[in-house]
Amino acid sequence: MSSRHGAVELEFGDGEYTFRLGLAEIEELEAKQNAGVFQIATRLAPETRACRSSDIVQVIRLGLIGGGMKPVDALAKVRKYVDERPIDESRDVAYAVALAGLKRVHSSELEEAPPGEAAAAETSVSTSPPSMPAQP
Repeated sequence: MSSRHGAVELEFGDGEYTFRLGLAEIEELEAKQNAGVFQIATRLAPETRACRSSDIVQVIRLGLIGGGMKPVDALAKVRKYVDERPIDESRDVAYAVALAGLKRVHSSELEEAPPGEAAAAETSVSTSPPSMPAQP
């Protein structure tokens, strides 16, 4: 399992690949699909099944690129394995990639936050003002 923030490893086509929708990939996806990433994920959901074929293609392609694959190789994989396989099989992969991007899935092997993604500080003291004034 990959340790990059939001990355997920999935079986796709001829092997197992790392997919990741980082902010740059999400922005490109939204621009290409003229829809927000949450809307795209909802369309991909098994209970909805309201996605466009281009939703599937773009999520998988951009997920492969975000996972470290060269864009030309990602496009070739998508053309070969999305076009030649049952559409629901590819939809399942695209949905998993979209959810990982939205939930920022972490591997159990993640030891430290990636550069620029500092972990939230932990505190046991509330920073909110008291809801009722203290009684004398």
